[in-house]
Amino acid sequence: MKFHKEGVTSLIVAILFSVLVNAITFFFFNDYQIVKIIGYILSALVLIIIIQFFRSPQRNWIQRDGDIISPADGTVVVIEEVEETEYFNEKRLQVSVFMSPINVHINRYPISGNLKYYKYHPGLFLVAWHPKSSTENERTTAVVEDNKGRTVLFRQIAGALARRIVFFDQEGKSVEQNEECGFIKFGSRVDLLLPLDVKLNVKLNEKVKGGITTIAKF
Repeated sequence: MKFHKEGVTSLIVAILFSVLVNAITFFFFNDYQIVKIIGYILSALVLIIIIQFFRSPQRNWIQRDGDIISPADGTVVVIEEVEETEYFNEKRLQVSVFMSPINVHINRYPISGNLKYYKYHPGLFLVAWHPKSSTENERTTAVVEDNKGRTVLFRQIAGALARRIVFFDQEGKSVEQNEECGFIKFGSRVDLLLPLDVKLNVKLNEKVKGGITTIAKF
């Protein structure tokens, strides 16, 4: 298990917070056993939350041509046909994965290929399961095309708690399936917009793992 680089600043802040809480507890409340216990528990809890949130687990990544792999850990909360108007301007199958605060929040490329399109959209911070969050929340849009001309669009979507989306790459880069592409801090969701003729491999409310679970097959 590794600690992700995106969490270094948060970890430093958490450590400073814990040191401050413990110092105040020790110097001003040393005679109050309950206050001391609460202070120690609070500081430890903050550190544990940050460490678990920014964890980067080691997994047996397997690249599978023709498979569309989940870009994130979480739960499948949407499976429906939608009219995609930003890039394809056609109907697509939307599969959305909701990430709770306890999930791993690293995002990964669902297929290998060329990063054909990328755009950041400022927006609102509606709860991630809101129907309009895909089009009105702060989000990124990326499109990857493989060597057979097959394309997948996916979006990182901010939520009520997620206030920072990180995307690592630029248009034109050659990317690999399961390679890290970004990070969403403190919850939210990722949408996949797939061709209508894919063979779906998941169902609603199913738990998925980023870089492991096959969402669909071309």
